[in-house]
Amino acid sequence: MTVAIIDYGSGNLRSAAKAFERAIAEAGLGLDVIVTGNAGDLDGATHIVLPGVGAFADCRRGLGALDGMEDVLTAQVIGAGKPFLGICVGMQLMGDIGREHVDTPGFGWVPGEVVALTPTDASLKIPHMGWNELNIEATSHPLFEGLGGGAHVYFVHSYGLVPTDPSQVLASVDYGGPVVAVAGRDNLVGTQFHPEKSQAVGLRLITNFLKWRP
Repeated sequence: MTVAIIDYGSGNLRSAAKAFERAIAEAGLGLDVIVTGNAGDLDGATHIVLPGVGAFADCRRGLGALDGMEDVLTAQVIGAGKPFLGICVGMQLMGDIGREHVDTPGFGWVPGEVVALTPTDASLKIPHMGWNELNIEATSHPLFEGLGGGAHVYFVHSYGLVPTDPSQVLASVDYGGPVVAVAGRDNLVGTQFHPEKSQAVGLRLITNFLKWRP
């Protein structure tokens, strides 16, 4: 059983890989972790992770530059139904369109658009950076097992996904108004925050994702 973390030149993937390796070791899960830009590696993976750091359009271009990756990703995630986790811009790419600087199509897996954060409190800075408390709306979702009130996670972002269907918002945070923190449906989940930077809560979320059987 293998976790494939997709490498398309976006961000420091080593920290994500180390977090997954630590979660696997601490939970005693029989999983290997690979960081790969080879579309063929997704065929044998049991779990697929798409991180993302930077601008939406740059991440989409980087992913599109990997030979066959987008087609294989869709086939494995949407067609074969493998558990998928998008992190930060990797979550945003699940939407229909990104509005950052230039309109850029997303995957359309979670209908909605990625728009600039607009906190109602003018004293709140953009980007939204640092720790914030999760408001878990989908309390029965396996991703949140063992997490109660007061769970804090780490954010760095200026844009966010707003799903068209409110039922696909699994958790939010308050930053001058509600900001989507976790979105998903079926075998798909995405976190706007960085689990690999969110200490014990992040490790628990990663472990829950790896144990999830949608």
